[in-house]
Amino acid sequence: MSLKLIGMLDSPYVRRVAVSLRLLALPFEHKSLSVFSTYDAFAAINPVVKAPSLITGDGHALMESCLILEHAERLAPAELSLTPANVHAHARAQRIIGLALVACEKSVQIVYERNLRPSDKQHQPWLDRIQAQLGAAYRLLEDEVKHADPWLFADRPLQADVSSAVAFRFTREMVPEAVDLKALSALAALSARAEATDAFQAFPFA
Repeated sequence: MSLKLIGMLDSPYVRRVAVSLRLLALPFEHKSLSVFSTYDAFAAINPVVKAPSLITGDGHALMESCLILEHAERLAPAELSLTPANVHAHARAQRIIGLALVACEKSVQIVYERNLRPSDKQHQPWLDRIQAQLGAAYRLLEDEVKHADPWLFADRPLQADVSSAVAFRFTREMVPEAVDLKALSALAALSARAEATDAFQAFPFA
């Protein structure tokens, strides 16, 4: 099996896939291509130019981090699954992952609005709405992460831990002024634990 992950690790979606593949013990080649600066090279691999893209061993280009990880779970040994087996724990894990992905999405939207749209075209009410959604996502996520001991569902990081830690690091690095980081002490602690693991250190935020 030969997997290729396309995309840069400054994307929270690419990074959550890379870390997860490592935790699932699925070997892969990482090609650090940008959807902006190396657009043509990316398009030569996947014409949609969507990060992350995962190229499977038989040449299928998979997109969207959740769909990629759903496929990866089917390739990995069952004992390495990153989702809880218990249905009630699974529902809670999906909620946590959903909150983390909202935090990623809203952080990315703020970055794009500020960095890609000309200042005279930026719409402050839209930015205010996005920032309010980001704050709500992190408040709810902080309440969930307070129960981690040291991880949320097991004695090792599962997908809820990975996604929460990746989201927090992205927001902290890219739009720290958009949230009250001092109010997110549980997330900060989870992020520090995750960043110290081999899987996160193998694919650092860059």
